[in-house]
Formats: sequence, C-alpha cells, structure tokens
Amino acid sequence: MLRKSEEQQEAELALLSTEDDSASNTDLDDLEANRKDEPITNANTEPEYQTPTTVKFIWLTCYFGFSMALTIYNKLILGSFKAPWLLTCLHTSFSALGTFAMLKMGYFKLSKLGRKEHLILVAFSVLFTTNIAMSNLSLSLVSLAFFQIIRNTVPLFTVLIYRLWFSRTYATGTYLSLIPIVAGAGMCTAGDYHYSLIGLIVTISGVVLAAVKTVTTNRLMTGSLALPSMELLFRMAPLAAVQSLIFGIVAGELPILSQAMSERTADGSVLRTMCTVAFILGNGLLALVLNIASFQTNKIAGALTITVAGNLKQAITLALGIIVFGDFAINLLNGMGIFLVLAGCAFFSKVELDSKRRAASSS
Repeated sequence: MLRKSEEQQEAELALLSTEDDSASNTDLDDLEANRKDEPITNANTEPEYQTPTTVKFIWLTCYFGFSMALTIYNKLILGSFKAPWLLTCLHTSFSALGTFAMLKMGYFKLSKLGRKEHLILVAFSVLFTTNIAMSNLSLSLVSLAFFQIIRNTVPLFTVLIYRLWFSRTYATGTYLSLIPIVAGAGMCTAGDYHYSLIGLIVTISGVVLAAVKTVTTNRLMTGSLALPSMELLFRMAPLAAVQSLIFGIVAGELPILSQAMSERTADGSVLRTMCTVAFILGNGLLALVLNIASFQTNKIAGALTITVAGNLKQAITLALGIIVFGDFAINLLNGMGIFLVLAGCAFFSKVELDSKRRAASSS
C-alpha cells in the first residue's frame, strides 16, 4: 500500500508538470515533410513571424495566465482526489464537449480529411496520452529534482527537431537566449538527484517525446494540413479522453475516486455535494479554456516559444509555491535560477521581435 501511495503521488506531480502541455501528436513525418518538390521553408515565412505582435502577446498572456491557474487548481483537486488519469480524462472530455458546442454554434467548420489524415490525428491523440504516461513512468524511476532538470531541456530538443527535420534556422540570439532559460530553470529545481541508467533513458525519451508533441501540434496547424486550432482540439480530445480513462481504470483510480467522493458527501449535505461537483466541473471548464489558448498560442507564437513559456511557468510556479503554499524555503541558487529564466525570456522576446521586424521589412 505504501508503494502504491508513492506511485500515486509521483503520478500527481507528473500531471502538474505536463498538463499544459496541455497543450499539446503524430510523428514528425507530417504531410508537409513529405512534399519533397517544395523548397525548404525559411523561418521568416512561418506564421509566428506573420502574426501581429499584439495578437501574439494577448494569446501568450491568456495561455500563461490560464496555465498558472490550472496548475494551482490541479494541486487543489489532486489534494482531495488522487486520480491524475481521471483528471486528464475530465480535461479532455470538457475539451471535446466544449469544441463540439463551438462547432454547432458556427465558430469553426470541419475540414474534409482522408484516411491518412484521420490516422495522423489518431496518432496525435496517442502521442498526447503517451507523453503523460512517460512522465509518470519517469517519476517512478528518478527523483523529482532530476526529472525536472531534464524536463527543462525541452526547448533544446525542440530546436534540434526543427534543425534536423525541417532544416529551419533561428537567429544567433535565439540560441544564446536558451542558455539562461534552460540553465536557470535547472537551478530553480536543483535538489537531490537520484537516477538509474534505465531511469535516465526513460526520462530523456520522455523529453524528446514532449518536444515531438509540441512541434507536431504546431505543424498540424501550420503545415500543409493547416487545421484550425479548435478543429484540431475537437478531433483529438475525444480520443485522448478514452485513452486517459483506460489508463485510469488500469491504474485503479475509479475506486479511489469513488471513496473520495463518498468521504466528501458522507454527511448527506446537498450543498456540500453541489459544491464538490461544481469544484470538479470548474476544473474541467478551465482546462477547456486553457487547451484552446494553448493550441492557438502554439499556432501563432510557435512551438519553441511555447516550450520557453513552459520553463518560465516553472520558475513562476516555484515563486508562487513559496509565497502561496509555503512549500519550501528559497535559497540563493533558486533565486538566481528564477532571475536567469526571467532575463533569458526577456532576451528571447527581444530577439523574436527583432526577427519579426526584419521579416516585415523584407516583405
């Protein structure tokens, strides 16, 4: 029972660190990559360099704000209901229902897809849930501090994927800005590192998978398939919900959820029951809003920007954890890490703005 409890706690931590990713896939052999007759796309022709800065800033702000809110909300939910897979099922179910309602209200229309495109979207949903599963497995094999410091390298793998698969280059300043962002995030999570060889391999594989997921999400919306963000979420969410439910059943989370609900409604209070249900449904609604913001932000700001925002979120979450929850005391290394992440993100933003101005002037 003790071992099972530890695994549940590790799964909860994995969900908090990967939910946004919420965000966010099929393998990188997407439709655009197969079009060999077309010239290599220059970075400055990417949608992220064509979108007005104000629009990108608004979506990034929404994504960051909703992401922070859901992280805190998840922490509160998992404190009472220790069922991370069922929570993921709740999130994706709300995303499916919410986007279905938007479809019926005319906010977007479905594209005509062939068999190959449908298979790509099935693979996309599998990659989404597999990414969470790999995170849970990693945490069962390595310490949380080691997991986090390896996870912070997702931006580096994102750049590597773009370089090797799409032959895309970035400004020198972009590469340089990743150094303080990754190093600073590592300093934020510095702690007692414990890992085995198999744990190291699984954790690195999970990081590569997370980068692949983020890049592929972007390519499905900006490549030759060019699906609207809400349509992509609409097509992916039901599949991911079913897969998450299966994982939850296998992990034995249904009895845990049932027991937790029984304990909270044991006094027979109708008001308490209604508050509990509203508390859970509110989490699902926030997840829907975050997923819409996450997919749209990925489309117009780019996969690399999303991963950088993830490292920034980790630094801010650390600060909030100290201020709001009093989880642990900050030390000099943590403080320097937060500063480096903030400085690196500021430098990254400046470089990206300069790249956009150059793209606008050359067009």
